[in-house]
Amino acid sequence: MNYFLSEEQIMIKNLARKIAEEKIAPVRAAYDESGEFPWDIVKYLAEADLCGVYLPETYGGMGFGVFEMCLVVEELSRICGGIALAFAGTGLGTFPILLFGNEEQKRKYLPPIARGQKLAAFAVTEAESGSDITQLRTTARKDGDYYILNGTKQWITNGGEAEIYTVIASTDRSKGPRGATAFILEKGMPGFSFGKKENKLGIRASATRELIFQDCRVHKSQVLGREGMGFLITIKNFDTSRPGVAAQALGIAQGAFEAALAYAHQRQQFGQRISSFQAIQHLLADMATQIEAARGLVYHSARLIDAGEKDVSMISSMAKLFASDTAMKVTTDAIQIFGGYGYMKEYPVEKMFRDAKITQIYEGTNQIQRNVIALELIKGLKKGTDL
Repeated sequence: MNYFLSEEQIMIKNLARKIAEEKIAPVRAAYDESGEFPWDIVKYLAEADLCGVYLPETYGGMGFGVFEMCLVVEELSRICGGIALAFAGTGLGTFPILLFGNEEQKRKYLPPIARGQKLAAFAVTEAESGSDITQLRTTARKDGDYYILNGTKQWITNGGEAEIYTVIASTDRSKGPRGATAFILEKGMPGFSFGKKENKLGIRASATRELIFQDCRVHKSQVLGREGMGFLITIKNFDTSRPGVAAQALGIAQGAFEAALAYAHQRQQFGQRISSFQAIQHLLADMATQIEAARGLVYHSARLIDAGEKDVSMISSMAKLFASDTAMKVTTDAIQIFGGYGYMKEYPVEKMFRDAKITQIYEGTNQIQRNVIALELIKGLKKGTDL
């Protein structure tokens, strides 16, 4: 189907698909079983120059944007949503630097990310705050030219594997959201360590760890933007990165649909292919329709961001909400089409089902996305603006 992709975008999409099918597909089950981090796949992505697809050429990237990043995430996730997170999670940790970093920070941190030499991570979630990012317990106390960080961050994608971390901490609790500040930290800094690696239901090839800060001294030059901008940076980061999560969900759904379609066409029951049964046909028709609708939202939201549209919170949340709900529905129906075989690890759809669930939860649960969408609708009504 024609999605109005340029020749360069088609090349990027095909290159990501080639890596996914040739390098990821043969090892996805092993990585899912072991929970090992897929450094060999990161190496392939780096050699193909895909790690910097969304970064400016000035900093060693390919000079494209969020849309092209989503094309890569979709193709990788079509084969393995967990392995794809090494790439997608780095985007989440990189966008704050790209959007709010000064020139010195950009020149220091973006080139090694673009080359695939270093991965990045974003750390805002805490055990007590969860989706409420206004209630941070991690503190950053000013001490001359330094800030002293204390606290923990929970469920951090790429945690322990990434070298570069964008961390949100409270510099003044009395100011609420306006008292949060964003810092760039590096792995190996004194006072910065890692807790346990989580044993997860899905996306098991992705590292999810706790970050621990114990009197960690961070120089003021590592502040992103300025003190008190942490909440704004977090919101803008999520607005920019949510199409990436949506693309992950979209890719998982596409992979499950393709597997179910192929299986339905070769599996025979009652003397005929099960694809000839109307009940199966209706499932497949709904799956394909939902995937195309999700793809439209994902692509549209990414293109709006790249076009410089300032108010993207609603469309970004819509894309993440719809694509992740679609992934959960499609993977569930895929297992149903496979029947008992779909419940077995021998077939990929049970893994896709497990991987899909997290897309409804992280970077803001889908209940939070509905809150964002509703508030934007009400705000637009008050302003008298169109959707």
